[in-house]
Amino acid sequence: MKQRAPYGTWRSPIDAAALAAEHPVHDAAWVGDDVWWLERKGAEDGRLAVRTHGDGSDPVDVLPAPWDARTRVHEYGGGAWVATPSRDLVFAEFTDQRLYLLTSGETTPAPLTPGGLGFRFGDLAVRDGDVVAVRESHAADALTRDIVRVPLDGSAASDADRITSVVSGSRFLASPRFSPDGTHLAWIAWDHPQMPWDGTQLRVGAVAPDGTVPSWRTLAGSATESIVQPEWADDRTLTMSADPTGWWNLERIDLDGTRVPLHPAHAEYGGAAWLLGSKWHLPLDDGCVLAVKTFGSDRLVRIDPVTGEETELPVALTAIQPLAHRDGRVLVSGGSSTLSQGIRVVDLNTGEMHDVRLSAEMPVGPEWLPIAEQRVFRGLDRDVHALVYPPRSPEAEAPEGELPPYIAFVHGGPTTRSMAPHDLLRKAYFTSRGIGVIDVNYGGSTGYGRDYRESLRGAWGVVDVEDTIAAVSCLAEEGLADLRRLGIRGGSSGGGTVLVALTTSDVFAAGASYFGMADLTRLAQDTHDFESRYLDGLVGPLPDAAALYVERSALSNVDRLRTPVLLLQGLEDPIVPPSQAKLFRDALAAKGVRHAYVEYEGEAHGFRLPATIIDSTEKELAFYGWIMGFQPDGVDPIWPESSMSHNKRP
Repeated sequence: MKQRAPYGTWRSPIDAAALAAEHPVHDAAWVGDDVWWLERKGAEDGRLAVRTHGDGSDPVDVLPAPWDARTRVHEYGGGAWVATPSRDLVFAEFTDQRLYLLTSGETTPAPLTPGGLGFRFGDLAVRDGDVVAVRESHAADALTRDIVRVPLDGSAASDADRITSVVSGSRFLASPRFSPDGTHLAWIAWDHPQMPWDGTQLRVGAVAPDGTVPSWRTLAGSATESIVQPEWADDRTLTMSADPTGWWNLERIDLDGTRVPLHPAHAEYGGAAWLLGSKWHLPLDDGCVLAVKTFGSDRLVRIDPVTGEETELPVALTAIQPLAHRDGRVLVSGGSSTLSQGIRVVDLNTGEMHDVRLSAEMPVGPEWLPIAEQRVFRGLDRDVHALVYPPRSPEAEAPEGELPPYIAFVHGGPTTRSMAPHDLLRKAYFTSRGIGVIDVNYGGSTGYGRDYRESLRGAWGVVDVEDTIAAVSCLAEEGLADLRRLGIRGGSSGGGTVLVALTTSDVFAAGASYFGMADLTRLAQDTHDFESRYLDGLVGPLPDAAALYVERSALSNVDRLRTPVLLLQGLEDPIVPPSQAKLFRDALAAKGVRHAYVEYEGEAHGFRLPATIIDSTEKELAFYGWIMGFQPDGVDPIWPESSMSHNKRP
């Protein structure tokens, strides 16, 4: 029989150490007959190592410590490593952002690019003895980007003139793709104030004998049409994802600009290009296209470009990214609410899956994991999409008549979305203790078409807050959640939504903000180049919208705040600087609002160190218990003072 215990106090075998033991894996590729992937190693200061199984069953490092394959292009990076045909490894080293070559069988990489010049490289590929990359150049008086070729022979390691600048011509560039015959280069370009999901251009140019592209033309795209992931189908035709209909759908386009939709649908076959090298479709050997089809959750489909016929593949995943294809198999990154995120090989004929490397070894059986319920709630002006995870334990149940506390998870971005396998163990950490989770894909999220995505345009701090409140309020009205014990948590822009929700409503009993924005004006001044004009679309262009920036900032509305707040901040965050959290902390202290402020040395935008993950997770749980009136199992009570600041340096 199950033991009766109040919600929030259930005993759980899932502790914070299990979350810290996660080793996220992504960016995988076949190298010969082996699969190589990128894996975060928390015990080694969170470095990203290229790994493989090699000859044994246990993973081994291709890239040994202390080398860290992580690029800072756009700060979010992407495409930080690539293998050569001879199984050598090319990677961007995080500490100095130089490109290095690790020759097969060696243990010490050799530099390919010079140091000290402010270069960063991402979206790496190898072609004809060169590394093709997007280069970001940080000089004292300017920041520029171009597509370059870096010789693999190491001659550019001490001579920057040996790096060939192939093409530039825009503030941002991505997805450089040479045609199979090498005569043309295609790429994606955009400029401030657009973000890549607002509007981009597909450009193409002929390659000159010296390897440069002296002139180019725009084949498709505009300031209001987003093109992502161009891939050559043959020497004169590209496959791309474009959203002129309001949905990222697949199209074929030839060099004279003729466009042919492959399978028009009210679904997404593309997404927000936060990371360089992101993929949503792959060409197959039979001429078909393998693609991810999204409306909320993902499905894997095959599209025949001749007939337009679409066939869904029987894959038990609800979040999928296709990475590579060979011999009737596809390498994917994916998971579900009951399958850990990870790298898998899928048989295209049967849907049978083989695990390559998962991001977490589950410390419990599936009976401890929450089961995602995809829900649509009615908000003020639109339907609100969310994933609901009720409390679940094989050993405990609540006293009759008690309603569970619920925590609203608010994703970052804000132009992205939450999916079932995201933070699966963290959700289970709460639900196995009797605390429900609702993961809200508020207006502005991707995966539901441009209209839904742009419902946040000019309305950040309004629509996201309204939708989150609407979703949790509906749960309470349905008798599924305790209206008096609703919490809210989020990181980055999600943390900003937390702070605005707490300062503009009294729905929530407690809130936890991980590196969230508090002052929009200061954020616009301090943040990095990639997002420096993001707020033009989310709020409005400065200086015309200056008053709105002040009005929408949580810092401006602290006088209205009554709800206790937990602030968690990395001291090396270049995207949301620590000044944001510190300003809000000081305002809370001056007003006498119950709060806790915890800062972490060695952490940037997203916590990586095991000690940080354990400490922040346990403090968050204890904080909810302190405010909502229960003592969680396995964590110390949080501090009893009414107003305080803590510095935590793991």
